[in-house]
This record gives sequence, C-alpha cells and structure tokens, in this order.
Amino acid sequence: MEYDFYTTDVFTDQRFGGNPLAVFPKAAGLDTQTMQSIAREFNLSETIFFFPPDHPQNTVKARIFTPYFEMPFAGHPTVGGAFVLATLGLVDVEFPLAHVVLEEQIGLVPVAVHTDEDGKIDKTVLSAAVIPQVSTVAPAVEQIARLLSLPPNAIQENNFAPVIIEAGSKRLFVPLNNRQGLADIKIDLGVWWNEIKLQFSDVRSVYAYCFDPERPGSNLRGRMFAIPQMGMYEDPATGSAVTGLAAYLAQKSDKFNGMLSWVMEQGFEMGRPSILEIEADLQDGVCQAIRVGGSSIMVSKGVIYL
Repeated sequence: MEYDFYTTDVFTDQRFGGNPLAVFPKAAGLDTQTMQSIAREFNLSETIFFFPPDHPQNTVKARIFTPYFEMPFAGHPTVGGAFVLATLGLVDVEFPLAHVVLEEQIGLVPVAVHTDEDGKIDKTVLSAAVIPQVSTVAPAVEQIARLLSLPPNAIQENNFAPVIIEAGSKRLFVPLNNRQGLADIKIDLGVWWNEIKLQFSDVRSVYAYCFDPERPGSNLRGRMFAIPQMGMYEDPATGSAVTGLAAYLAQKSDKFNGMLSWVMEQGFEMGRPSILEIEADLQDGVCQAIRVGGSSIMVSKGVIYL
C-alpha cells in the first residue's frame, strides 16, 4: 500500500526555519504500531496522522506520535496539520476565517484558519482543549541550576519561579534572567536521571524562558529540552508548552479581565527560528481560554510504501 505524506515547517514563514512536521492527511488503514514505526522513520519531533472523525460534526480525527510514543496533544502538529489540510483543500476555508475541529486524545481542539482575499493561508491558531494545570511544586533551584549547568542566580526567583505544568505532558518550566542564560544551557543528564526524575517521574521535558527577546515585537524567548526519552534533545517550537506557559503567565498577571497576548521566540539557538503567537482570555481573574498559532510553509511531499 502507498500513503501520501507532506512535510511543513511550522511557526515560521521561512522554509527550513520553524519546527518540521510530517503529515499524513489520509491515514485510514494504518494501525498504531505502523504509525509509531513511521514516526521513528521520519525522526522528527512529531508526525501527525489524520482519519475520518468519530463524530461527523468534527473535521478529522488526529493521532500524534513522537519517534518513541504517542502524544495526547501537541501544538505544532495541530497548527501545522490544520495548515496542510487547508492547503490541500481537504477542509473548507473561506476569507477571512474558517474553523476546523480536530479530535485528539486530549479532547476536541478547535483550529482557526486565517486566509487573505486570494485564499492564501496566513496562519492557523489552535484553542487549547483544556486549561493547563499549574503546580507550584518543583525541584529546588540549586537542582535546576545543576541540571541546566547554570549558576543558581541565573534563575529568576522574584516575580516568577520554577513550576511544573501539565499541557499534553508534564514539563518543568524555568524562568531565567536573560537570553544569555538560555544560550548557555547544557543539560546534565546525570542530574536529570539521578535527581529530577527520581522525584518527579512523570515530568518529561524542561522549558526554559526569559523576558529578554531578540526580535522587535517579541515578548519572550524560550528553549524546550525534550531529553532523550522523547526521542530528541531540543525542540524548535513547542505549541503545547507555550499553552502551559500562558496559563502560568495569566495567573501572575495583574489584569483581571480581558485578553493577554505574547509573542514567543524559540529555536533560535538551534538555527531554526520560530515565532509563536499566544493569547489568553481572563474573566474575573481566571484563565478561560488559551490560543496558540502562527504561520507554516509547505516543504515537501512524497509517498511511503507499506
């Protein structure tokens, strides 16, 4: 059998930037083991497979795999996968905005498809299926500093602090003072396995960030270290992670009602610059909705033989 696939770079408008993604728009007939093998063959941070929806009112059913395991939700496959479906004409789009709904393991994930008058897709924006859960329990700053190979005073402890947030998977979020600290990170796997994982066995990755971006118009800069158990060391752009960060930043905001917005830089240290647009809606001080989106660009298409 033959299955068509496409690759796209997500959270960028420049080919060979952003986060690469493999997309199988018509995956009916593939079983779990085969999809896992395909994801391992591509060896990208994620590969997404689309099926007819379980419920006809939704657009498609999606399954997302890293090279090592299936994810209940991931941001860049959702954003990039919707872009590919719309680009191929497999979902209805209209100017200036169309909506699709992806059935993912975490739940229903709406995606807004923004187009210009010529039908070109400007960006795709997901809405988080659930508001991420923020836990104030986290490893000690001294432990985290050893994990990142940084001095403890590189970690911010005033307005923000290290936290664990669950958004598709559990991550340790670490605020740093500046982007030089981000550039200097070197993960100590001994500390990861012998200290962090012994205390927090369900934490899968580390997201470090700072309020010291490089580009005009950006608010934040981040790096996501996936650690070898996810099949990669560092991820260029992580939509699910920034939904978690948005939930935490919304908690820390002094705004009570209305919308908060940020622009995140990620992947710059890897040579794959990525720009993620983030929004959070607050009502009576409680985060009610989170959206993450950005541009994508088609890179390749092909056939896999089974």
